[in-house]
Amino acid sequence: MSRISIIIPTLNEAECLERTLRQLSILNPPAYEVLVVDGGSEDETVAIAQRYCKTLVCCSQARVITAEGRGRSVQMNQGAEAATGEILCFLHADTSVPDDVVAVIERTLADKTIAGGGFISLMAGSGTTRWGVSLHNYLKTYYAPLIFRPYLFFKGLRLLFGDQVMFCRRADFWAVGGFNSAIPILEEADLCLKLVQRGRIYQVNRIVQSSDRRVAHWGSLKATGIYLYIGFLWGLGVSPTYLKQFYEDIR
Repeated sequence: MSRISIIIPTLNEAECLERTLRQLSILNPPAYEVLVVDGGSEDETVAIAQRYCKTLVCCSQARVITAEGRGRSVQMNQGAEAATGEILCFLHADTSVPDDVVAVIERTLADKTIAGGGFISLMAGSGTTRWGVSLHNYLKTYYAPLIFRPYLFFKGLRLLFGDQVMFCRRADFWAVGGFNSAIPILEEADLCLKLVQRGRIYQVNRIVQSSDRRVAHWGSLKATGIYLYIGFLWGLGVSPTYLKQFYEDIR
């Protein structure tokens, strides 16, 4: 059985982190370790993480790390540096995973031709499920690389995004340099472009559920338009630093 390290970057996630950590406590089989990497939260995020990390007896170790800088790429890289598992799984604080997620990841990476993978993200909130947005997010995993990187698409490239719970072998992650800490968004897609040199990127036919807070704030049509606009410009080579202005933080 492979040792899987789950890395959770956080910044003011008190509203949803407790639920996520509670679900990690019932994984079967359990994760090897859970690392919460906080980027300077000003709410109860760290207190919640510390409380749950003391009670996560389901795994060998669980701890909270104070990040040296703010930003998901920086935080996830720091978590990967501290991780001791052979497999890294990057989980957003507002995303729920199935209780057999560890077994699913192990089965997927048992195929040595696969360098990394992620899940189908279903966006939902307390009052609704965002079927249209979720469908588009599922499809863009395929159509974005087919349109913008067709030569890599047929080599096995699929573009995964943050709410899809990306995972890969630690050796492959560091062989390609990890996340690019200089870019503020689309860091997982950028990692896919590098990982495909080591093997296929695979979208697992299983669901994870992500918060719809951004879609609820923007509205479904505006959200889809923004996703399309950012994705199109990124595909043409526009800098993620420029694109970040269209992707405001929602907490």
